[in-house]
Amino acid sequence: MRLFALELILSLIDVRGHIPRFDDFRPAPTAPAPIGVVRTLAAAIAVFAALSLAIWGLVWLAVNLL
Repeated sequence: MRLFALELILSLIDVRGHIPRFDDFRPAPTAPAPIGVVRTLAAAIAVFAALSLAIWGLVWLAVNLL
């Protein structure tokens, strides 16, 4: 009953047409990730790790010099 009331309210304010139902979706076959995406992700992780280590090293150096 609650779902019917919600659907009725959404249809009255003309929002219901923009929200797809679960029946409209078909499961898509999963495709393997392209190599470019994997390389980009690996490069981003490497840059993040290098920057993290650099900041950690600077903080460690500053603490030891004080």
